[in-house]
Amino acid sequence: MLIKPNQASLLVIDVQEKLIGAVSDPAGTLARTRWLMAATAELGLPTVISEQYPKGLGPTVAALKQASPEAQVVEKLHFSCVAAQCLPASLLAREQVIVCDCRGAHNQAAGIARMRDAGAQIVTREMVLFELLESSGHEQFRHISKTYMVGEQP
Repeated sequence: MLIKPNQASLLVIDVQEKLIGAVSDPAGTLARTRWLMAATAELGLPTVISEQYPKGLGPTVAALKQASPEAQVVEKLHFSCVAAQCLPASLLAREQVIVCDCRGAHNQAAGIARMRDAGAQIVTREMVLFELLESSGHEQFRHISKTYMVGEQP
């Protein structure tokens, strides 16, 4: 199943000030997350950002919020967005959710395996963009390809 712009949304999970330092490549993780958020924002995808206990762990990294200024921020104390019931109806109404977070390498591999076992399709950031654009005839193809696909990407 390809990602469809009218069926997809982006969920960015817990990329917060005090958590980002715990990943192996914080600068790279932030750059890749910002890249995805900015590109999907330009394509009009609704975005939700979750924050785990922001009073203690701080807010989402500011550069990420700037990349997608229309994103809705939800707070949670539970370690699962679904169990916390913090996801807005607008996100749940869409059939496809692109999930992005800042796990370390070991946790990332386990998380991806678990999602794949549950039926999730694992894709790259580039696949997300090309599937959202659908064809080179898309009105934003030229801008998106020049902005996000040329040269070395994070």
